[in-house]
Amino acid sequence: MSVRIQKKIGSFCLAAALSACSANEAPSPSETGPSGRSAWELTRAPIPDIIAALEAGEITSEELAIAYTARVAHGEKAVGLNAIIRLNPDLKAQAAEIDARRAAGEDVGLLAGLPILIKDNIETADNMPTTAGSLALKDNFAVADAPLVAKLRENGALILGKANLSEWANFRSNRSQSGWSGVLGRTRNAYDLDRQACGSSSGSAVGTAAAMAAGAVGTETNGSIICPSQGNGIVGFKPTLGVVAQDGVVPIAFSQDTAGPMTRSVEGAAMMLTAMATNGAGIDYTATLSDTALEGKRIGVLRFSVSEQPGLAERFDAALAMLEAQGAELVEIEAFDLQVEDYGRKSMSVLVHEFKTTIDAYLAATPDTVTTRSLADLIAFNEENAPRELPIFGQDIFELSEATNGVDDPTYQQALADVKRGTGELGIDALLADHDVDVLVSPSGPIMPVVDENGPDNWPQWSGAGYLAAVAGYPHLTVPMGQVDRVPIGLSFMSTAGKDGEVLAFGYDYEQASQMRVPPSYIEAGEN
Repeated sequence: MSVRIQKKIGSFCLAAALSACSANEAPSPSETGPSGRSAWELTRAPIPDIIAALEAGEITSEELAIAYTARVAHGEKAVGLNAIIRLNPDLKAQAAEIDARRAAGEDVGLLAGLPILIKDNIETADNMPTTAGSLALKDNFAVADAPLVAKLRENGALILGKANLSEWANFRSNRSQSGWSGVLGRTRNAYDLDRQACGSSSGSAVGTAAAMAAGAVGTETNGSIICPSQGNGIVGFKPTLGVVAQDGVVPIAFSQDTAGPMTRSVEGAAMMLTAMATNGAGIDYTATLSDTALEGKRIGVLRFSVSEQPGLAERFDAALAMLEAQGAELVEIEAFDLQVEDYGRKSMSVLVHEFKTTIDAYLAATPDTVTTRSLADLIAFNEENAPRELPIFGQDIFELSEATNGVDDPTYQQALADVKRGTGELGIDALLADHDVDVLVSPSGPIMPVVDENGPDNWPQWSGAGYLAAVAGYPHLTVPMGQVDRVPIGLSFMSTAGKDGEVLAFGYDYEQASQMRVPPSYIEAGEN
């Protein structure tokens, strides 16, 4: 039997039969380790606590993998979160290998056998395809790990499985339903199943919030890490463009695309970034973390970005008060003039031109088992499979992108220069310099709205200015700042390129002082 055929068998382990993926091996909540904490209980802990338990011999990686598999079974079957496309069928064996190495006295790496979810637009060499949520890529089995995945493994991470996402990272239609894919359907918010989970890294956020993994990797072009993280009450970090290699990730736009960590704590995000950074290899992003990082710092408050949604401004003001209590000086910024004429058209022009070039190149390099070899092929595939791929929204962005002539177009090149300068030099950099502040803060997004199951997103007035960091390629962190009507919202920290460590440090100080993250209520209910 060929390797390729072997990979096809059982690849839809979760989608076809979750019970076959070792959920019946789950430890009982009453089975405890030397410290009195069970594997089931430890699944809810932040990454540093789990790693400490692994290194102390309180729990094995195999026991932890089995416990997380049970969490997935509960979240997917009992609750119906629709966050995980498939589990890694080799997870248990890989965990046992880590345990054997640890028992032999080997250094197993920074992440010490920790199970991590990977968004399903990131290639892994495991027995799992990389689909970007599309049925067109159901046989897209990578022959090698994406560099960021290889780095995670080098640092001891286990790949738990693949997380659902907004199909094609939410770049198929302007009228999409975030969190929906043709492969799995819609991922549901971990706190309220009727609410938007946001996207495109929906499954990564929900899986992390629901303790179905220790953490997850998401990707962002414009808001796809930050929005689902803040809407599901977790920490999400979009690093400076280039810190994490883009190779092996189904692309949208090379001028904005990046992967980043999504976790239940800022320290966990810093540890994951340290482990997965490819172009920033060797930097310890935990080294700058301090519970006094905000002391004496000037914080630029992006007041102009706060919407009128009831309850949001009140939570934001409470977060600002906490920053002040930690010794920061607040500087109110009431207005901002984005100095890019026709910004909306130009920013979209950049994306559709780059997508045409990058997706054609990506598809042409996929295994022979993938029959869609170009964007034109994808458009035709969706039309031929409309009942499964186009039941809620169309593919107008695909069609717009296909009509472009790629990145050699002078119109594209001018648009790229304009939006980069407007969001970077004349955007975040100018805001920092003109107001003499160390970091910018804002809400991370709106309060998640109720979903129309049969229609596209219906967003309320937006909060936040994350598009500036996304388009400029600058670091952006969201940290939980409470809830409104039981729906989480986040506080954003943004700065200029290369200030990833400082941004993480400011967010860590706020997180340690505020402790605003509350787990979804059904997690506790599932343990009774």
